[in-house]
Amino acid sequence: MSAPKVAVPNDLEALWMPFTANRAFKKQPRLLVRAKDMHFYTPGGEVLLDGTAGLWCVNAGHSRDSIVAAISAQAAELDFAPPFQFAHPKAFELSSRLAALAPGDLDHVLFCNSGSEAVDTALKVAIAYHQINGQGQRTRLIGRERGYHGVGFGGISVGGIPGNRKFFGSLLPGVDHLPHTYDREKQAFSIGEPEWGAHLADDLERIVTLHDASTIAAVIVEPMAGSTGVLAAPKGYLKRLRAICDKHKLLLIFDEVITGFGRLGYAFAAERYGVVPDMITFAKGVTSATVPMGGVLVRKGIYDAFMQGPEYAVDLFHGYTYSSHPLACAAALATLDLYREEKLFERARKLEPIFAKAAMRLKDIPGVLDIRPIGLAVGIDLAPKPDAPGRRAYDAMVQAYFEEDVVIRVTGDTIALSPPLIISEAQIDELFDRVGKTIRAVM
Repeated sequence: MSAPKVAVPNDLEALWMPFTANRAFKKQPRLLVRAKDMHFYTPGGEVLLDGTAGLWCVNAGHSRDSIVAAISAQAAELDFAPPFQFAHPKAFELSSRLAALAPGDLDHVLFCNSGSEAVDTALKVAIAYHQINGQGQRTRLIGRERGYHGVGFGGISVGGIPGNRKFFGSLLPGVDHLPHTYDREKQAFSIGEPEWGAHLADDLERIVTLHDASTIAAVIVEPMAGSTGVLAAPKGYLKRLRAICDKHKLLLIFDEVITGFGRLGYAFAAERYGVVPDMITFAKGVTSATVPMGGVLVRKGIYDAFMQGPEYAVDLFHGYTYSSHPLACAAALATLDLYREEKLFERARKLEPIFAKAAMRLKDIPGVLDIRPIGLAVGIDLAPKPDAPGRRAYDAMVQAYFEEDVVIRVTGDTIALSPPLIISEAQIDELFDRVGKTIRAVM
């Protein structure tokens, strides 16, 4: 398929692209100029199947008419309202809708603009919560190896991906990390949650013994670690973490920036696993990526703890200029309407076994070391080139764009796929056919 050609800039030098090999990209650019539903369009008119929902975020599909209309109408009506000491109606409406979607008593919402800001917000709330409860010594934060929690200083401190940490100094003091949950020998080619690994949650007891519970504020984990290559939590792991946190009065934070809004078949993965954390961070799918937005869902007890002192006094010294921005709220409300009207979360649950079966068709390709499907996401590990770690998957990404008309994401030598939730069964077959051809081409 092809579409009309679009003029492209003749100077790419000024832009320093994030998380990108800039020199290689500018020699052979992979430009995207338009998108609709399941597809991107290139300047040359080629139509590319979106295998990644943009960046784990376009869950409702690209440029959906109702979301576009809501953003346009909001821009004409109210372009901005200050979020400090003032507010606009849609911020309250959206907060109520999100609280209704969340499990348990996660009844309150703090808005920001990205997943990174959401994580740093949650970490600050955790430390402040203990402070106002007279336990100001609880400042230690516990993350997990191979975890990704954005690029703020808090997020990379609790994060566990070495490349994201090594250039930025000592980061926040006093942070410790749980072991990651992946063991290829025991988990290879697992569909959904691995049977092996729940006991790894018990390492939190070791950390508590080492540092003493009285110094620890919170534990933060992703229910499914996406950016590191789609690592599902082992069966029972998250419930064991919750129990240990309850035992030692540690706050438990689920980073659901990727898993929120249908990726694992539910509004939030917490519902899938039957665990109510103390906070949930979200972003990405809340607006189907049309307008930047993030936030933190907070349990009622945490919110209530801050509601003390004179009523006229600020109760939390935190926030952003663009918190609950009117355009983002309008986009989010329209997106939530689409999720509900088209039953996209339920659709993802129905498609999960079909998606997993299609992914496993790639198992016998030489050089495929593991395939890990869960929800509408999958990590596919490729055998690295002996002299160039990461080069195999990078070549696959380039091959996919130029030769197979599909957009994929890579991390190290892993291909990560996470298509929009509107993907059809025929497009699932098409996606894995193209990815299979891509892998064969680079082996």
